[in-house]
Amino acid sequence: MLRPFLYLCAISALSGVYGNCDGSGSCLCTVTGPTVIDFKRQMNSVSDRCEYSLLHDQSTGFSLKANFLERRRRDVSFVDSLTLDFSDSEDIQLLQGHRVTVAGSPVTVNSSVQTFSGVDLSKDQTGVTASFSVNGSSVSVFFDGTTAQIYMADPVNFTYDGLCVDSNNVSSLRLSSDTSCQFKYPDPADNTINCSAVAQQCDVLKSAPFSSCNSKVDPQPYINACNETLCKYPDVDGLRCQFIQAYAKACEKSQVNLQSWMTEAQCLQPKPVCGDRICNSHEFCGEINYNGGCRCREIFAFVYRQSNLLGGPTVCKDNNASLSLVGCLLNEKSIDYTLLHLNDKNCTGVMDPDSHMVTFGFNGDSCGTKVTETSNQIIYKNGIMTSNGSSEVITRQDEIYIEFSCINKKPEMQTVVFRIQGSTVVQYIKSEVWNYSVTMKAFTDGSRTQVLTPDSEVKLNQRIWVELETDGLNGDLVSVVTDSCWATDNQMSNSTPKYDLIMDGCANPDDQTVYVGGNGEGTSNYFSFNMFRFSRSTGEVYLHCKLQLCAKKNNCVPACSRGVRRRRSAKYRDEAPAFLSMGWSH
Repeated sequence: MLRPFLYLCAISALSGVYGNCDGSGSCLCTVTGPTVIDFKRQMNSVSDRCEYSLLHDQSTGFSLKANFLERRRRDVSFVDSLTLDFSDSEDIQLLQGHRVTVAGSPVTVNSSVQTFSGVDLSKDQTGVTASFSVNGSSVSVFFDGTTAQIYMADPVNFTYDGLCVDSNNVSSLRLSSDTSCQFKYPDPADNTINCSAVAQQCDVLKSAPFSSCNSKVDPQPYINACNETLCKYPDVDGLRCQFIQAYAKACEKSQVNLQSWMTEAQCLQPKPVCGDRICNSHEFCGEINYNGGCRCREIFAFVYRQSNLLGGPTVCKDNNASLSLVGCLLNEKSIDYTLLHLNDKNCTGVMDPDSHMVTFGFNGDSCGTKVTETSNQIIYKNGIMTSNGSSEVITRQDEIYIEFSCINKKPEMQTVVFRIQGSTVVQYIKSEVWNYSVTMKAFTDGSRTQVLTPDSEVKLNQRIWVELETDGLNGDLVSVVTDSCWATDNQMSNSTPKYDLIMDGCANPDDQTVYVGGNGEGTSNYFSFNMFRFSRSTGEVYLHCKLQLCAKKNNCVPACSRGVRRRRSAKYRDEAPAFLSMGWSH
């Protein structure tokens, strides 16, 4: 339903105060790039990235708002979207790409007029038009993503304010509550711009066929807007033709048909730059290598460009790593993300449909990840690269290689001492990386169900089993290796005499009773031997074991062979060992 007209005064009453409107009293406001040409045909610019009131009806509360955002430079803003804010119905937004939302939800608009909340919406190849009435005035709003034109036909009551009424009053018509939008970025001047050449290009509005309209629509505000913008912002994305087209549409509203103006001005038929693609908040529709696409807004992209990066930083968690590349930066370099992969060509990136970020990731040694180990670090390394072996004769895509890695601090185990004083002894340990526990148990059976207690009798040459078990370690990341076990006749682990049971992760080849099981395979292992005593000693036997942690990527299982002298495995280190002791008294 159309909004009711309220006739409070005659049209002629407007001519004295708003003589800027044409002879019939109709008014036109043009907002193109950062410039506003108001109803009085005064031209002023918006210098920040805030939301402004273009037209506000004081009697009904209706507001037409414009949001300004940067594009290729941080110090020049462009009108980026319009909001029709009705106090008694749903808001309507006109966006880049000839898109429309009602109450935040996208709606399909075509050449046939469709009515939403009393607003007639239609779209052609040049842009979207919204027609409605406010307080007795017929209003038409056109927006093509770069230029907005507000036309009021025969206004009968003028209770409006806003930039379209007085473009000089910029600061008081700013609507944004977040003052960060007012921050000024000190971008250097573009020394490739020739302002004299710009002036000649903009002055075309005084030549044929535009000169036939000069008496109806003063071209000077449009020329000034063109000069001011193009003297500090490069002529890209059809920017020069944007100002010329705005003047041509103003002439059309004044019933002046500028035939073949596009040919004379060397402008192309306007069309949505991005086609059907929807750009997100850190992108805008712009030209990329003579085609349309989503380009990065400069404030968002600045930190990446300064460091010559396409994304990042790397996100690490345990042995997982991921790196996200910025979709619009890839677009600008004509990089097809579907042709990128990790060391393993089957591991490709996934693009988020909303943010357009392309994420690559690996888990452990998957996707061709290279894992290396130092004395205190485990390093996972991979790279993003372009596909090789293309069957095409030529390519226009740069070769890409982006290395990324995660460095994990190697878990440290602390020295702990156990005594058999009960059926189970548990020691809890905290370090910089892990919170975990170590349990040492002795058993009298091979299935390790009969726990050896202080009351248990152990006879000479009786077989016993010792189990070393941890809890709280990531079994996908590390394994536990029992490096060595030996016995002494007192509590001091470095005392003599000494008898070896396990050496370099393997059973002592000179003692055929020793068996080592599961060593380096997981977060627990065990070994067994026949009980003995030291000759000419007190009759006490103390068992000492040293454990190491090993990166699971490596082959952590020691290479053991009976009767053969073994080299120490390079898969684990002697730093930060865990010493465990258990004693028996005879």
